[in-house]
Amino acid sequence: MPKIRVNPMATEDLIEIRAYITKELENPTAAMNVVRNIIDSYEQLKTFPMMGVDLSTKINVQTDFKYLVSGRYIVFYRADNEFVYIYRILYAGRDYLKILFQNEIEIDNLDQ
Repeated sequence: MPKIRVNPMATEDLIEIRAYITKELENPTAAMNVVRNIIDSYEQLKTFPMMGVDLSTKINVQTDFKYLVSGRYIVFYRADNEFVYIYRILYAGRDYLKILFQNEIEIDNLDQ
């Protein structure tokens, strides 16, 4: 069973998600629930590391990224036999592909 490794950027994403919901939406209980649900989602990857969708099926770039949707957030990760590497956790309403690839891709239509 692979182990989960969380990239510092993904950790920072979780901190920002919690802070935004706590401060801007004034709902600390919801903030903790959202973060807990995201963590619970990616913890499932220990048992089912290939359960996410291959990102390369949605964009014109060869990549070994997979993604997993958790509520309004998307967990981007890579997996091998030993580890699942959580790379980023981004709000689905953001231009997450631009964030991930810095203008290196043409987006086909991620929503289809």
